[in-house]
Amino acid sequence: MGSQKISMIEGIKKIYSDVEFDYDEEVDVLYVSFGKPTKAISEDLGNGVILRYNEENDDLVGMTLIGIKKRSTH
Repeated sequence: MGSQKISMIEGIKKIYSDVEFDYDEEVDVLYVSFGKPTKAISEDLGNGVILRYNEENDDLVGMTLIGIKKRSTH
């Protein structure tokens, strides 16, 4: 997973201008997408953090953050 962490950082740098945020207040989940929608595989890091990687090249294409309100109050 070490190389994926480097790929994640590079992916964020490459597509920073294409970041989209979608917050679902009803379930307290923040969806963050980098670039155009693409097929992805997910990696659950625990603590309400899920990363999504492009199936073809392992670039980071998005993340899901669960429980945002709880995080911002602590």
